[in-house]
Formats: sequence, structure tokens, C-alpha cells
Amino acid sequence: MDSTRRRFLTETTLAAVAASAAGLASPAAGAASPQAAPATCPHVPTPMRDVTGKVAFITGGDSGIGLGIARAFSDAGMKVVITYRTQAHLDEAMKYLASAADRVHAISLDVTDRAAMERAAQETERVFEKVHVLVNNAGVAIFGGLGTASYDDWDWGMGVNVTGVFNGVRVFLPRIKQHQQGGQIIATSSLAGVIAHGAAGVYTASKFAVVGMMEALRHELADANIGVSVFCPGLVNTNIGTSSRNRPSTLAESGFKPDPKMLASMQKQMREMRGPPPGMDPLEAGRRVLRAMQNNDLYVLTTPEFEPEIRARGEAIVAALPTDVHAPESRVALGRMLVGNTAYAEERDRKRCENALPREA
Repeated sequence: MDSTRRRFLTETTLAAVAASAAGLASPAAGAASPQAAPATCPHVPTPMRDVTGKVAFITGGDSGIGLGIARAFSDAGMKVVITYRTQAHLDEAMKYLASAADRVHAISLDVTDRAAMERAAQETERVFEKVHVLVNNAGVAIFGGLGTASYDDWDWGMGVNVTGVFNGVRVFLPRIKQHQQGGQIIATSSLAGVIAHGAAGVYTASKFAVVGMMEALRHELADANIGVSVFCPGLVNTNIGTSSRNRPSTLAESGFKPDPKMLASMQKQMREMRGPPPGMDPLEAGRRVLRAMQNNDLYVLTTPEFEPEIRARGEAIVAALPTDVHAPESRVALGRMLVGNTAYAEERDRKRCENALPREA
């Protein structure tokens, strides 16, 4: 077994255990087909269509999806700052980025440390003068249902996956606004931010929060020449399964107690798998994020096999709307004022239209 495959099997075992325990259903036959696309595709601003020379700050850019994004961005001619927690990962990452070494800068950063985030922003400006793109990618995996999660599980998972994202927005968004050259805010969520994973309750809660944050920010920045995207990937060949290596000692008590027999069985199955690792290659994931940024797509997904579950979730919410409630006009007006003009219909119609266009050969 080669070293790459051995590393993949080791690093994704816990993630596979969680997915198996969640009992995710396989796609159902006869899924509903998309509705016909409008004749004219709706237009949205694309402030990062031209990315050459633009500067991106990528948290957790030393491995996995973050490194894939950094590679795709640097290949497109961008300058990138990557943050890291593990020196060995950084050393490996810089090998991949060697051809663009003069356009790459690395900073050690814990995204939960707000003072350190501010210092990282200042360092980025000293090195590259300004930032156009923020990629809040750093995240950790918390396995186990909410019923067994500890307070430490919750505080660690939400601290990194949610507060870390907010910290990035809080520090970098004013800087992107100030230079008035346009920009993009991107956050890495997960398939677990779109459909709930029962065996990863804290993780699901954190990733749903990230999706909601980006949807709200999309609305907030609609007229600011700053795009917003949220990446919701399924299985990607990363090392998130070993993210506990960076878990602080002050939040060490975990409610996740994997069954040793189940773990051994899963490891055996993965060792005997034929063919390449089943997840998406991180570079391919990064290229999809790059294209989505240039197109200013709100949602970036990788798992068409879960269309039945994603569609069913939306339909279940609609089906739950009461039919015996008649809202007074005053309540409707106030509610519409509070919610504002959402991006959902516009994004739905635009993507349906684009998906209906002939694909280039």
C-alpha cells in the first residue's frame, strides 16, 4: 500500500465511522427533475471575475480543502496567504506551492484567537498591501450525537467552526470595503450544513450556522461589490478526521466514544477497498471554489448523489407551513420588512438557467 493511500485511510477513518453511523440513505430512484430554466439568466455582480494579482487570505490553507483552494487560486495568478497550525502540514503545502513561492505567505494562526486574527490581517497588508478575498476554511470535526456531546465538544466545535468564521469576517470585511476594489467572502461549510448528520450533532449545528451566516451576509453585501459564497462539500480526501490533534487541553473532555469493534471493522473495510480514495481530490474542490467565486455563486456543492435528500428537506419545510393561518396585512408587511429581499429566488433561477445552457466541449 503506497504512503498516500495509507495516509488517506488513517485520516478518514473517523469521518467514515460518523458517516456510517449517520445512516445516510443512498439516492432514491426517480428523483424529481429540475424545472425548466428561464429564457434569460438573471444577472448578479461578479466582483472577482478577474482574479489575477488579487490577494486571498485562506484559513487552514496548509492542508486538505484549504490547500486545494490555495493551489487553485495561485494557479490562477492570485497572491495567497495561508494560515496553519501544524508545521509538518505547512512544509508539505509549500512543496505544492513552490512554483508560486513569491506569491505565497504563511502565518501561524488559531482562528479562535481574535487578537491573533487582527495581527494576521496586519501582516497580510504589510506583505501584499491589501486583501480582496477572505476564505474562512479552517474547521474541526466533532463526532457523536448531540445526546452524548459534552460541553467541551460544543465549545470547541462552535468556537472553531462558527466563531472562527465570524472572527475572520469581523477583521477582514472592513478592510475589503475600504479599498473599494471589490472582493469575495467565502466560508467552508459541509454537506452537513445542508442535510443533518445524526451522528455528528455539534458538527451539523456548526455547519448549518455557517450556511446561515453566509446567506445573511450575501443579502447584507448585495450592493457593496463584495460577493459571498458558501462551500458545502461532501467527502473530500482531507485530514479533518484527525483534527483533534489541535484540540486545546482546556476543552479535552469528549462525549464521542467510538465502538472499538466498529472502528476495527471500518478500518478493515477501508484497507480492502479497491481503486482510488472515494473522496474528491482537494485540488478539484479548490478549482470548484475558484470558479464559483468568479461566478459569484452563493452555494458551491459537490454531491449530486444527495439531491433527493436536499430536495426532500426543502419540501418538508414547505409542507409544514400551516394552511389554517391567515396573517393580517400588518404582520405580513412587518415580516417582509424584517426579512428583506432574500437571494434565494434569484440564485435558484440563475443556476437553473445556467444549468440548462449547452455545456462547452
